[in-house]
Amino acid sequence: MNTILQVPVSKKLRDQAASSAQKMGFSSLQETVRIFLNQLASNEISITFQSPAVKLSKKNDRRYAKMISDIESGKVKLKNFSNPP
Repeated sequence: MNTILQVPVSKKLRDQAASSAQKMGFSSLQETVRIFLNQLASNEISITFQSPAVKLSKKNDRRYAKMISDIESGKVKLKNFSNPP
């Protein structure tokens, strides 16, 4: 027995996704979603993101780069808790 899954999305997103699915060789957006759900249900899916989830400002990017550099160079000592309470 089949059931219907309804997912509210904007028309623009639906159209862009359908176009991408067609370019990838899928017959329809529904087929793409069906394959995705089958892989998800079988724990066979791998999801990657091409851009970072959070983009830092240039100022904060420099700040965190300096922090990492200081830690890697040994300038800043980190505490190691091998036996936490």
